[in-house]
Amino acid sequence: MAPRFGLALVLALAAAASAQAAPSAQAERETEQLIQALARSGCQFERNGSWYDAAQAQAHLRKKLAYLRKRGLADSAELFIERAASQSSLSGKPYHVRCGGDAATPAAAWLRARLVQLRNAKAPPPPTPPSP
Repeated sequence: MAPRFGLALVLALAAAASAQAAPSAQAERETEQLIQALARSGCQFERNGSWYDAAQAQAHLRKKLAYLRKRGLADSAELFIERAASQSSLSGKPYHVRCGGDAATPAAAWLRARLVQLRNAKAPPPPTPPSP
């Protein structure tokens, strides 16, 4: 009976170790909004020395997000930016975003700025002081 118990314990521990908590609904929504913001931006996305259009950037970042989510490594929009959208996992080179005639900016900074905009747009307005 002891070998069965030992095997059951090992299997239970392995299952617990591989179980990953799902990201919150807010994290999923914000991450999706960031990817959509890039896709709608009309900006170009640079990775590993080549420039891609916004649709190609969106597809690439979705693949990286799926990889991270399977491993429980993208539990927030900030972690998505840090682990998927800042640099190439192959070369380590930073990603960049270039919009129109503007200079290229690091993708991490571009996405963080969009995240701030998204969150500020959702914030409730401050209370109005009572009239005298």
